[in-house]
Amino acid sequence: MADVKIEPSWKELLKEEFEKPYFSELIAFVRSEYAFRPVFPPGKRIFNAFDRCPVEKTKVVILGQDPYHGPGQAHGLCFSVPEGVPQPPSLQNIFKEIESDLGLPVPVSGNLERWAEQGVLLLNATLTVRAHQAGSHQDKGWETFTNAVIRELTARKSNLVFLLWGSYAQRKGAYIDTQRNLVLKCVHPSPLSANRGGWFGNRQFSRANQYLREHGLEEIRW
Repeated sequence: MADVKIEPSWKELLKEEFEKPYFSELIAFVRSEYAFRPVFPPGKRIFNAFDRCPVEKTKVVILGQDPYHGPGQAHGLCFSVPEGVPQPPSLQNIFKEIESDLGLPVPVSGNLERWAEQGVLLLNATLTVRAHQAGSHQDKGWETFTNAVIRELTARKSNLVFLLWGSYAQRKGAYIDTQRNLVLKCVHPSPLSANRGGWFGNRQFSRANQYLREHGLEEIRW
């Protein structure tokens, strides 16, 4: 079994996945990439989404596609950037919708660790990327791994909220038990998609909190 440095509850949940041949091939590819070229996020942050949000705490899952591929942006949480890094356009649109939906002011920081620590799994479908090359680590095995994350999580838990933004994330919906969990879909918050309509006014954040409340779970402080 690969010695994956990941939060213990996830290590237990995904232990069979870590033993599969595709995962060994994926790790070999990722190690080679980090050895010879700039790759994001920093190696110790690849599994940051899991480290910040243990299995038992997970209440909401937001699915992204790739990590940000610009220097200093990606830190292992989808849509999030570290303190002091300017907010990318998609994140700005997320905050604008939260402001409209819940009346909360747009935060100065784009760091979403505070969401993760409340039980929001901020999961990219692909967990690594070459600098300045969007999609460069797709179809190397990460998607198989993150499909397994969703499958195992929904087998273990119920009353989860999945926020699927855009067609790429929505394809992951095939692995979600929709009888036992809430799936909310809409267009991607990137300006290209959001400005065509369907992002602003989607009220996904208040709807997620309503569902959590109805099932006796603490709301997310978005």
